Amino acid sequence: MTRNDWPQDWREAKEPVGRLALACGPALRSQDGDDDRDDDRRDDSGTGVITRTRRKTKRPNLYRVLLLNDDFTPMEFVVHVLQRYFAKSREQATQIMLHVHNHGVGECGVFTYEVAETKVTQVMDFAKKHQHPLQCVMEKK
Repeated sequence: MTRNDWPQDWREAKEPVGRLALACGPALRSQDGDDDRDDDRRDDSGTGVITRTRRKTKRPNLYRVLLLNDDFTPMEFVVHVLQRYFAKSREQATQIMLHVHNHGVGECGVFTYEVAETKVTQVMDFAKKHQHPLQCVMEKK
């Protein structure tokens, strides 16, 4: 049955209409041609129970965005980057900057792949624009 052959009202249909009809076909029709809704409850009709499978949505992978230490980028610039691109307060940004300075690497945040990739690109472009060798990378959590 093509789309143009579909009746305007589902009650006019001689064939079952809708998702249930696609799943079961003519098995839901009564023997005399009436479209009774009680037919799918009869045991002698040979029809089975229709179950819907629910799709489980998978959580997206998360990625850590990391800043790497270098000896040339000013600390104040790093604090500015953390405030601007990662919405950190002045105190949080200073703590992360000191962690990067002392340990060589610091985590700016955890994001989905697309967001992490965008933030890394923004930070790298901003650092390059201001002629700083600041490195920002992402890794799977």
